[in-house]
Amino acid sequence: MPILNKDMTLCISLSARPSNNGTRFHNFLYEELGMNWIYKAFAPTDLAQAIAGVRGLGIRGCAISMPYKEDVIALVDRMDASASAIDSVNTIVNDDGVLTAYNTDYSAIATLIARNGLDPAATVLLRGSGGMAKATAAAFRDAGFRAVTIVARSEGAGRALADLYGFAWAPDLGERTADILVNITPIGMAGGLEEHTLSFPESAVDAAATVFDVVALPAETPLISVGRAAGKRIITGAEVATLQALEQFVLYTGVRPDDDLVDAAAAFMRAS
Repeated sequence: MPILNKDMTLCISLSARPSNNGTRFHNFLYEELGMNWIYKAFAPTDLAQAIAGVRGLGIRGCAISMPYKEDVIALVDRMDASASAIDSVNTIVNDDGVLTAYNTDYSAIATLIARNGLDPAATVLLRGSGGMAKATAAAFRDAGFRAVTIVARSEGAGRALADLYGFAWAPDLGERTADILVNITPIGMAGGLEEHTLSFPESAVDAAATVFDVVALPAETPLISVGRAAGKRIITGAEVATLQALEQFVLYTGVRPDDDLVDAAAAFMRAS
């Protein structure tokens, strides 16, 4: 990593509970590619002030994580189609003070659905209703899935998301089972109040064929651990984090690293 200097380009992330994932991934690539860039994670106390800082300080790129993916919409200048189509933002690019919002979560989820050969005829339980849930629901809808139930305690947010994509809504899991389980809540996230909680009951895991947890930290969440032990197909939040971070890196820098370098960056990220 270059010694800090006045010409260094800064990229950041904003999250209520920052992890080292993006920091390690981006900084690893900067160093390997010999770039005079640096990446730093922040937990803002005031989102509007933080975004004003991105604009005013010439910060090149800004990743947006929970719970700011919808709130940030009012603070940017332009919405790329990837963000406007689902009213959710995970990436901001600053071009001379003009802030354009994108969503690379959607493309990451879509890639993983295709890569794992998930059958559009399968039933899906999708737990969550926030910005990441919008990206995930849109990716499943666009991949041809129809038998999807959005599980969300908030009837307003849950029904709105379900209606948007033609899915069903349920306020709780109850005894429901499905072929594919997808967790898009903070349940199981490191450092949270529900860090050690299973986001779906073991009976649902036993009945499923695929277990997908979008939580990236830790990579081995309680849901992933139980699913792996039960011999299910596993899709982890670490995989999502790698794919979406790669597209952010490309948006910020205009450089697309080769596959071997991306794999090395992902391994370095997971080692944190």
